Amino acid sequence: MLDFPRWQLWGIVAILVAGFIFALPNFFPERQVAAWPDFLPRNQLNLGLDLRGGSHILLEADPADVLKQRLDVIEETARSELRQAEGGAIRVTDLGTARGAVSFTVSDPSELDRAVELMRGLARPVGQLTGQRTFDVAVIDGNRVVLTPTEAGIAAATDSAMQQAVEVIRRRIDELGTREPTIIRQGATRIVVQVPGLQDPDQLKALIGKTARLEFKLVDLEADPALVAQGRAPPGSQILPNAEGGATVVKRRPIVTGDQLVDAQPSFQEGIPVVSFRFDAAGGRRFARATQENVGKPFAIILDNQVISAPRINEPILGGSGIIQGSFTTESANDLAILLRSGKLPVELKVIEERTVGPDLGADSIRAGALASALAVVLVAAFMIATYGRFGIYSVIALLLNAMLVLGIMSAIGATLTLPGIAGFVLTIGAAVDANVLINERIREELRKGRRVVTAIETGYEQAQRAILDANVTNVIAAVLLFWFGSGPVKGFAVVLTIGIITSVFTAVTVTRLIVSRWVRANRPAALAL
Repeated sequence: MLDFPRWQLWGIVAILVAGFIFALPNFFPERQVAAWPDFLPRNQLNLGLDLRGGSHILLEADPADVLKQRLDVIEETARSELRQAEGGAIRVTDLGTARGAVSFTVSDPSELDRAVELMRGLARPVGQLTGQRTFDVAVIDGNRVVLTPTEAGIAAATDSAMQQAVEVIRRRIDELGTREPTIIRQGATRIVVQVPGLQDPDQLKALIGKTARLEFKLVDLEADPALVAQGRAPPGSQILPNAEGGATVVKRRPIVTGDQLVDAQPSFQEGIPVVSFRFDAAGGRRFARATQENVGKPFAIILDNQVISAPRINEPILGGSGIIQGSFTTESANDLAILLRSGKLPVELKVIEERTVGPDLGADSIRAGALASALAVVLVAAFMIATYGRFGIYSVIALLLNAMLVLGIMSAIGATLTLPGIAGFVLTIGAAVDANVLINERIREELRKGRRVVTAIETGYEQAQRAILDANVTNVIAAVLLFWFGSGPVKGFAVVLTIGIITSVFTAVTVTRLIVSRWVRANRPAALAL
């Protein structure tokens, strides 16, 4: 047990040196670390919201918007499938949404059964075992088909929308250059967003609160102004507010949508901030075809159901790119470009709670955590040295190396330290010396039996190692379960605890055994005061 092959010796030294190198940036200011040579690691430990301060926002999806989006999808799908039905298009009238359902009238009664079967084929099953479909199909008044979303279908659509919303929000916040945001779902319709270091919640709300649903639609020039004044749009059109405070009538069917954007950047045109955009190949072709067929007519650029500009098509736009003009500042143009690049939110999100944690409170938490950690190390070190003497000193050395390894590993993997994480670190201090207590007590027992010093040490490490591994494996399992089922600070606690347990076993068993073996080989003690 006390023999170390050369490769094993150098392996242990390499691990300790690597831990020191990765932990080193945390002891220097960020500016100084940024000037280090490229071959040196520069990652510093990220501090969570409770330590660094920042913004906390709780968002909730609007159920009415979820239903509206679902109805829009059903309506557009039904319209497309009826036109492209096998055996010829099925002629219908009054296709639209009303009272939480999509309905249409089949012009030819002989085609009613074909239309119903086609719609039932579109109502996909929800899950494998529920037997429910995304919407129900019914016939009323002899020839009117009604498509009503089911609760299971709405729930599935909501779940999909929330998953997409989390990813869109993550991309938007990453564009701000912030470090380690926490973005997690809470329940079925809520999302928690925590951004450490960001002290301006209004900027955060403005960035993630917009759906950024970009659409290009033709303006309806045939709409009756009298009916528009009454809030009534012609069939196939809709009335939307514009940037001037008035209203614009546009066709419901978009020419192209923001889903087909591949890039958006802030720029300037004649000294005025604008946003330039570029479509993918399919979007570029659709945009080119639409502008070729409608030269001389205006089209509307719509963001979140508001017309921000309605330029006239003077000539076909064939390059698949263009600009968005509006009353932009440099900052608002940049924010809009971020929104468009990150994609649209599939559902409207409302801020129902916001909280700002000041950096002073975080600094107090850091000081309290550092004091608790330092006090724990000092008290544990004093106890170990007073109880076990030389072997207690070796335990303290292992304890300090363990703290360095924990810091180095967390810095290397980009982990975030929170207040519960500090609690996990303090807990690992006790776990680290617990292994040495088992080893030292086992060596004492062997010495009382009259064993020689070398034999007692070898037997003590060998016998105690089994109990140490068993105890720590159960601790790691508990930490993994905390990480798997927990969220936010609970996960932070689990990460630090897991890393601390692994490094404590390494330092308390392997490193102290190496130190003891070097001492025994150098001094050949005949007796041991332990």
